[in-house]
Amino acid sequence: MRIKFLKAFNGDSILISFLENEIPRNILIDGGIGDTFKTISNVKGDLHEVIKKIREDKQFIDLLVLTHFDDDHIGGILRWLNKDKEAVSLIKKVWFNSGKEIAEKFTSKENKDLDIEIAQEAGNFHTSPKQGIKFEKYLRDNHLWEGEIIEQGLTYDLFGLKFKILSPNDDKLDKLLRLYQKQKDYFTSGGEYDFQTSLKEFIDEEIQLGFKFQEDNSVANGSSIAFMMEYEDKNFLFLADSHPSVVIEGLNKFGYNKDNPLNAELVKVSHHGSMYNTSKELLEIIKANNYLISSNATKHGLPNKRTIARIVHNNPNAFIYFNYALKDIIFSAQDWKDYSNFKSKMQNEF
Repeated sequence: MRIKFLKAFNGDSILISFLENEIPRNILIDGGIGDTFKTISNVKGDLHEVIKKIREDKQFIDLLVLTHFDDDHIGGILRWLNKDKEAVSLIKKVWFNSGKEIAEKFTSKENKDLDIEIAQEAGNFHTSPKQGIKFEKYLRDNHLWEGEIIEQGLTYDLFGLKFKILSPNDDKLDKLLRLYQKQKDYFTSGGEYDFQTSLKEFIDEEIQLGFKFQEDNSVANGSSIAFMMEYEDKNFLFLADSHPSVVIEGLNKFGYNKDNPLNAELVKVSHHGSMYNTSKELLEIIKANNYLISSNATKHGLPNKRTIARIVHNNPNAFIYFNYALKDIIFSAQDWKDYSNFKSKMQNEF
């Protein structure tokens, strides 16, 4: 199996490639911002090159997972679908929680802000153009999506893999339906960059009795599809932008807790390393050495060094990977002196 974390700018895009009985399979999780596929000035990004290679090799995207509505996760997919009329021939199955299906689940009124459209012949992409093709209709018309809601507690056996869904739960789906507003600037970012503070300072602050963790309250992030993937008795965690309390709840449902932690080969850290999406309690349930943060450190002050400090405090031997060259920007000589066992590097293929 090969896991490739695409250079998705400030977003997420992950390609998982493997063989099922000698048949090549590809799972694509999100597509980053629009530029991950192609920029307005026609510069091709990682997503473009990945799709080109899949097509040249006569393979398919056997599963496309669109974790939630934010542009830094779905923008590259929308741009690809707009620019490539043959895209539908490459996609076999989609996981996506649509506003319409969520409304039906709760027998409630639809939230029109959850409508996503593929712009027609547009050069600048966003999720709500004045004219376009409804994304949900595109998926249904092309038999890519059955309308099933992907939610906490469900399990799927696909391509010889087992998926256990950790997020979202009913509460987060309900809040998405009731509260989501397009382009609303919810409290989701890390604010200013915190790289000047040492790991030790963060750790010393957070071990104090009065310290309280503050969780992300973005309704979009809370609706993220996060899951555990099992492959040959190994577990991989893909947490999108999920909320830690929901992931903990999901892990508990599958029998994991502080006394029976999940052994994971790799954790894709939630929300580009935001300090509001990785808690001490979550880290205590996961026994892992390898953590990947997807971010180019150009927006929202992400990643937060505070998050990395929590990881290192929980596991002094942790290996922190970035899909961009951030190691020398984030860590100081003092950090390496204080915590000599943890490691970090830029690496986007595993």
